[in-house]
Amino acid sequence: MSSPAGFLNAFAHALAAMTLYRPGHPARERAIDDAYRELSDLQASESRPLFTFLGDEVVFGRLPLRELKAWDWGRRLALAGIQRLEFSDAVSREEFEAFLDEALARLTLSAIDTTEARQMRRSGIRFGAVGVRGGDEQGAAAISTATISYSLSEEADAVRWVQEEVQTRGMLPLTEAEAVVRSLSIAMHGGRQIVIPLLQLKEFDQYTTTHSMNVAVLAMALAESLGLSARDVRAFGVAGLLHDIGKVKIPLEILTKPGRFSDTERALMNRHPAEGARIILRAEEDLDLAAVVAYEHHIMLNGDGYPALQFRRDCHEGSKLVHVCDVYDALRTHRPYREAWPQSKTLSYIEDRAGTEFDPELAGAFVRMMRQWEPQVAVMTDERTPVPATGEGGPGLPGPDPSHSV
Repeated sequence: MSSPAGFLNAFAHALAAMTLYRPGHPARERAIDDAYRELSDLQASESRPLFTFLGDEVVFGRLPLRELKAWDWGRRLALAGIQRLEFSDAVSREEFEAFLDEALARLTLSAIDTTEARQMRRSGIRFGAVGVRGGDEQGAAAISTATISYSLSEEADAVRWVQEEVQTRGMLPLTEAEAVVRSLSIAMHGGRQIVIPLLQLKEFDQYTTTHSMNVAVLAMALAESLGLSARDVRAFGVAGLLHDIGKVKIPLEILTKPGRFSDTERALMNRHPAEGARIILRAEEDLDLAAVVAYEHHIMLNGDGYPALQFRRDCHEGSKLVHVCDVYDALRTHRPYREAWPQSKTLSYIEDRAGTEFDPELAGAFVRMMRQWEPQVAVMTDERTPVPATGEGGPGLPGPDPSHSV
């Protein structure tokens, strides 16, 4: 039985053989036959294999292929305009060889148009920039109204499962968390312009899930707008996704309480940053950034917030970045104790508190990004139907101050 990694290695070997041998040469034909056989075997267990090449990362469906971490063909294919590769239906040997010829031409030509998705004529092979999904053409119209062609239901389910694993077993499933971040990154780059897919809250008891995903998306968008590398953008995404993981230890009746917290409840709530950092550090030694962000994301620029610092110090850049995204999404979301704020009021709040609560450079960059990219914000449910962005009113209505909690 073929594996996704086995097929990709055979695929790369066939491309290499095609550069060395003329058409009809036995070595060339044997390499193509081997790759085609691997594809056929893979389709026997996975009817529509889908690969995405993101820098040095290779994703099969929505899971990263860790065994291909150093596979340099992924980066080469992405640069040649093949960021996404999907095999639907049965593919003939002739169609597969034609696709290999096309891929080889793209790899060896320096001037090629990589802006549009392509589908091999009369073939079940689709490839092109990230976003190739569904029908033949998604087009610019879908982006202009800020909708994307699939929901985030599976990602939301995965985040809920991660939180349940932490809550019941005390274990953080890092692979699944990273897979969610990669999937969110793919959703953001679903066309010619970036899309910011934000989940709309359906039930108050799902707030931690929805909020964590939204903060991850906003953190990646802000990091990308600041020109950070793809690896750093995803690291900020993981930190955003896990920033509130400590809340899994807080009873649901406190998290959803409509009134003000008692002193005991406030003390319990204020422990979630330290608890989150401990959970993350127990899971993986190389998640230092996520652990620091979990610990520091409620500490303000002037030292206020929590946990209280014994000696005033500057927080990590990632903590300050996630803090802006955290407050923005919290204020924009319906909570049991207040209605959601509209975007203009939320961005004004961030501007007014730049230099005291928020890092002024990051606050300014975030406000500029959200005002510039407002048409690219897709407000979604975690069901199957995307909801266009609602502009000024956003997902909620004006409300009182944010004194309860974010």
